[in-house]
Order: sequence, then C-alpha cells, then structure tokens
Amino acid sequence: MRTFTRIRSVLRRSLHPRGARGVIAQTATVAALAVVATVALTPPPMPSEAAILSLYYADDTQELTVASTATPATVTRENYSATAGVETLVAGGTNHDWAKLVLLDGGWEMSETNVTVVLRWMRQENGPDDWFNRNNPLNNGWGSGGGAGLGSYPNLQVAAENAAAALHGNPGYGSIVAALSSGAEASVIESAIWASPWATSHYANGAHWHYTDVPVVSAPASAWG
Repeated sequence: MRTFTRIRSVLRRSLHPRGARGVIAQTATVAALAVVATVALTPPPMPSEAAILSLYYADDTQELTVASTATPATVTRENYSATAGVETLVAGGTNHDWAKLVLLDGGWEMSETNVTVVLRWMRQENGPDDWFNRNNPLNNGWGSGGGAGLGSYPNLQVAAENAAAALHGNPGYGSIVAALSSGAEASVIESAIWASPWATSHYANGAHWHYTDVPVVSAPASAWG
C-alpha cells in the first residue's frame, strides 16, 4: 500500500504544471546547446581567389632596387636572312633566278660570286637575250637527249636539276664543284670551267669570256612548265 502511494505521488509531481515547465525548459536548453555545438563544428567557408591572391602578394612580393648610377646593358641581336627556295626562284622566272636554282640544286651557296659566274657562263653558251633557248641555258648534254649539248629539257626547272647533276656526276667537273663549294673567287671558278671538258673550245682559256654585268632577262612562262 505504501509503495502504491509513493508511485502515485511521483506521478502527480511529474504531471504538475511546474514539473512540465521544468521538463520543457531542460529540453530547450539541450536543443540550444546542440545548435551551438553544430555551429562550432561547421568548417569556415573557403576564401575567395581575390583573398588568396592578396595574401600571396602580402607574403611573397619582392622588390628590386637599382642604383641610380647603373648603366643599361647593350643587347646585341643576331641578323637573320632567308634563302630563296625552288618555288620562289621559279616564280621569279629570270636568268638570275635560274642561276640560283642551279646552285640550290647543287647544294652550293647562292653567293654573289657564284651567281655571277653562272650568269657569265650562261651568256657564253646562249647569249643573255635568249638564255632560255631549248630550255637548256648551259647547253648541257646530261639528260637532254642531244649530243654536244644541243638537246633540250621539258622546262627550265628540269634543266637546272640536270646541270647540277652533271657537275656532280662527271669527274671531269670536280674542280668546278670544289671551287663553287669553297667560296673561291670568281677567277678561280672560271678557270676551273675553262679547264674542264664542258666546252671543247675551253672558251679559248678565257679569251672569249665577258665580264660585264649580265642584265636581268625573264624567260616566257611556258619555258618554266
């Protein structure tokens, strides 16, 4: 009986308005503490890119102080040049372009001396105004189908290729190849041409050679193919 009475007394106290308010207050307190704990555990937001850059500049910026007596250094720049290729020379279409094309095909430098000698050589063979005669400016018999250099080629580009091939292919022209390759003076290259078997007359050992400037003369477009 006493036990039943005690249980009933406890139940009354728990259901009493004051007891209910206490329970509610405790529950609210626990909930508030839970919210605070959740906020405390949430990581802070990532800083923006602008903020990161500002921190980097603040920590890693370097300064360079130059003395007022410092003298600026002089910078030397290399000179550059371009060598004309086959298409450029063919498009040019002149006797000067053809002379350079022979040198290009033969692997020789397109120096002023080498070009001048080839132009003089072409003039001795066909003359300056008709240098493209039979598409064979040097009257080359190599691959032209004609003896004594009287054959012809399909076009001037093929003629240049065969002129270079003839010079490299015939041992009798070795001194010409060596002179063109070494950057020798014009007189040395020309002497090698005269002494070679290219012309049976040997150009009278230079007596028939002319030294005036060779004018620029264009060949018909059809001659280039």
